[in-house]
Parts: sequence; structure tokens; C-alpha cells
Amino acid sequence: MSRTRTALLAAMALVAGATGTAFAVDPGAAGVAAVPCTVDYKIQNQWSTGFTAAVTITNNSAAKSSWSLKWSYAGNQTVASGWNAKLSQSGAAVTAANETYNAQLATGGSVSFGFQGSYSGSNAVPATFTLDGVTCNVDDGGPGGPTDPPDPGGPSNRVNNPYEGAKVYVNPEWSANAAAEPGGSRVANQPTGVWLDRIAAINGAGGKMGLRAHLDEALRQKGSGELVVQFVIYNLPGRDCSALASNGELKADEIGRYKTDYIDPIKAILADPKYASLRIVTTVEIDSLPNLVTNTGSRPTAVPQCDVMKANGNYVKGVGYALNKLGDVPNVYNYVDAGHHGWIGWDDNFGPTATIMKEAATAEGATVNDVHGFITNTANYSALKENNFTINDTVAGKSVRESKWVDWNRYLDELSYAQAFRNQLVSAGFNSNIGMLIDTSRNGWGGAARPTGPGATTSVDTYVDGGRYDRRFNAGNWCNQSGAGLGERPRTAPATGIDAYVWMKPPGESDGSSKAIPNDEGKGFDRMCDPTYTGNPRNNNNMSGALPDAPVSGHWFSAQFRQLMQNAYPPLS
Repeated sequence: MSRTRTALLAAMALVAGATGTAFAVDPGAAGVAAVPCTVDYKIQNQWSTGFTAAVTITNNSAAKSSWSLKWSYAGNQTVASGWNAKLSQSGAAVTAANETYNAQLATGGSVSFGFQGSYSGSNAVPATFTLDGVTCNVDDGGPGGPTDPPDPGGPSNRVNNPYEGAKVYVNPEWSANAAAEPGGSRVANQPTGVWLDRIAAINGAGGKMGLRAHLDEALRQKGSGELVVQFVIYNLPGRDCSALASNGELKADEIGRYKTDYIDPIKAILADPKYASLRIVTTVEIDSLPNLVTNTGSRPTAVPQCDVMKANGNYVKGVGYALNKLGDVPNVYNYVDAGHHGWIGWDDNFGPTATIMKEAATAEGATVNDVHGFITNTANYSALKENNFTINDTVAGKSVRESKWVDWNRYLDELSYAQAFRNQLVSAGFNSNIGMLIDTSRNGWGGAARPTGPGATTSVDTYVDGGRYDRRFNAGNWCNQSGAGLGERPRTAPATGIDAYVWMKPPGESDGSSKAIPNDEGKGFDRMCDPTYTGNPRNNNNMSGALPDAPVSGHWFSAQFRQLMQNAYPPLS
């Protein structure tokens, strides 16, 4: 932005503060470029402790089927009742989202809403407004505007698929571990996610790189092109209520600490203008929201700690807060974890999970516009595509759905599940252009055990078990699975509705220890990581299928990495 343009906006802001109105820039004014949106914020009436305000948004960009306006107060203003918009406030941050009857906002169209608020001291007009993440009342460097190019990662440059036309960050720490293994150099250049699984990881713990160090390295790798860097946001209070191996450092009621000590520092670093040219993908809170559906109440899979988290609402609040704060950074793309087909694919899980995700995406000031998409199969092993049978097959008078493996699930694999769940999420109220990611880091299931065709038709079980690529005892098994292999290498836009196949879970990093190991990371011991464990209702009381001698979650597991390479599909050359 040019200095003269900055000065003009600053002068306008001063006038606005004096009059109680935030003036919209006239896109037709001489020397002023068209702006993507304008906001007219007027204080209509004001008294000693309260005020009413009227807000008009004008959209100068592509037509919208829904909208969300955000601003922050410099003082202690509090929004009370409103009309013609759904208003929410978290601290100083306010979000106004459309009602159903005014969701459509055409190019050149306007929409108005109002509210009553309270204050003490001063009642300054907000300085900045963003509509769906794009800053209003500021030019985008278009025709007739300043000659300076817009910020490469600025609000007007957020793209539909961040992976399109971009390289993806290779974590040098993971790459070094992979390269040190025999044959590991074949995959050591693959991009993987960086897990921020405790507060100490933000600044670096145990000699590892912190968030800023990764972002600085990402800038180096970026060069003059586009680059995606992937982070896993993973530290909810009472984290992963159904799996002890990935329990975290924050207790069930420490939602305040999650916000102030974890999310806020991450947001501050990601928002540093130094990193504005990066496309930052955040995978938000693995294994959280689905637990509130499948492992609570009177279900046989219920876990007391999951009931606690459903009752206190801190999973919903935490995810909402993370989406709201991180979504304010214009070059951040939030993807929410959506479980996997072997967890959510049943009728009584499918719809309710989408519903609770919508609840979280509209909590703590967040809106659906803070969600760019969803990710499935994170750190899991579900096959990408089962080719040897279909869900509609019938064998010996029985549907494939009646087999012990499928167990009445409607989906056989991750690709069909991800595409169907995307449609369900749109029906639940998410934007129609959301994209899906699928973690293919460990779902290849290649090697000598990979079937080349369907099983015998003597029974539906021999047919399914003889043909399925996924060789687990049960689709509920999740810890360090024996026989697994590297899956599809990361690539962009591989199928309809899928933004990318990714390796969000770095292959070779353990899911959990096979026996209790003291540690200072808050990570417990889960019997599902013990190869001698005979199971529980969540895996239909099958053997765990876990590899022996595993370290605590997140630590390098050489034996697993070597097996993943050996069983890779497509095979490694």
C-alpha cells in the first residue's frame, strides 16, 4: 500500500472517531481503487452507559451465499441485543453473521443490521472490519489504485485450494530422521505436518524447532513461489478423552489456559507480517469432536472422561476459539478434524458428528467462514480406496454391510467417506466450497499381504476379508498398526471435493507406547498400544494389532518406519 493511501485512510479514521461513523471509501473517488467491501458503522444514539449502532455492508467482490463481518473494539464496549444479524462477542472481538433471510449478498449489493451495546469511558468506532476474512474500506491494488502490489499473502489473495500451485513444507527434523533409516532417502523429501501438541512446542522443547523456526525455514524453502506449511493444533483441555496414549497437559477445566497460553501465542506468531506470504494450513484438534458423539451417554463405547468433556463444553468452546482466532489471520486456512470412516461412517454417528462440528464452528465468536475445510484419517490407517468389493455387493444372500469387517457401516474406505461427509457438512450449514484433506501417510497396506482380487464367495466374510486391503483386526484399531504401509504420496486435487492427499501424521512417529513409560509430556499408556491387549467395545473386543516396543506418542519409532516403507503402496522405487 502506498504512503499517500495509508495517510488518507488514517485521516478518515480520525474523522470517523470524531463523528461516531466509520466512513466507507468511495470506490469511484478520483485516484482511489475499488475496494472489495465497504462498511458504514454509525452510532445512532449514545448515552452515559449505552448506545445503538447501525452497520451497512456493501460487497464489491463476488456474490456471496453467506457472510460474516468481524471487528474488534479498542475499549470495553459490549454488544447486547441485535437485529438482522447473528451477533456474538469474545473479549473485544465481535462477529456479525447473516440470518437465513439475508444470506445472499450480490456483487454491488448491501445489507444492514443494528444492535444495542454498553460501554464506559470512550466509545471509539472500530478501526478495521473484515468481511469473510477480507479487510474492508482498504483498496486491493486493483485498476486505478496504487501501483504497489498487494501483499502476497494478504486477505484478497486467499485461494480456494491452498495446495494448488504450491510446494509444501518439508520438516527438516522429520526429514533427517527419515533419511537416517536404510532406504529412507526415498521419502525424506516428502512434506509432513508439524504437531504443536503442547504449550512448550510453540517455542521449541527438547531441542526441537519451535513455531517461528519452522516458519522461518518455510520462508527459506518458499523462494519466489507459493508454499504451504502444515501445523496440527492439538492441545485441548482433557484432550482425546477416549485414548490415554495421547492425553495432553491441560486438565478438563483448563479452557482459559488453552486460550491464553496456547491459541493466543500461536495466533500472534502466525499473524506476524513476516509470514504473510506463506499459505498456513492448520489442522484443528484431532480426535476431539467425534468423541462427543460416539463415546458418551448410554452407548457401550462411552468413556466417563468423554461425558465430562461433553458436559463442560470445553471441546466445543476450544475448537470454536481456535477457529475464530486463527481464522482472523488472512493467510491461515483452517481444516477441522472429521475422524475417519471406521469411526463416523455409521448412520447414528454421521449426521450428529456434522451437527456438533457446526456447533463448534459457531462457538466463541467463530463462524462457518472460519472453516476452510476438513481432514479425515489423520494419524489413522483406513484404506484410501477398496477396489475388490463395493458396499452394494451381495454374497451368499448377504450384503457386504453384514460382514463382520464392515459391520453395517455405509462406507468401505476414506475417499468415499470424505466425499460423502463433505456433502453432509454442507447440508449442516458449512460453505459449499469447503475442501477435504485425507491423511494417506500410513494407509497404503502394500507388500506381500495386499490382495489382488476379492475373496472366496463361500460367505460374505470370506469375500470381504479375502479382498480388503486394510489388514487390521478391526477398523477401530488405531495404535502403531502391524503390517501398515506408506500410502499415496502427498498431491493436490486428486479427486472431486478433495483439496489434497497429505501426510499430516509424520510416518515413523509413534502413536503411543506399548508399555507405560514415564515422561514429562503428559502422555499416558493406553492398552490399545499393547500388542497383547484383547480389546474393548470400541474395537469389538479384537486384538489391538499394535507393534511391540513402541516409544511414547510423537517419538521416533524406527521399526515402524522401516515396516511402513516395506509395505508402501504405491511401492517405493
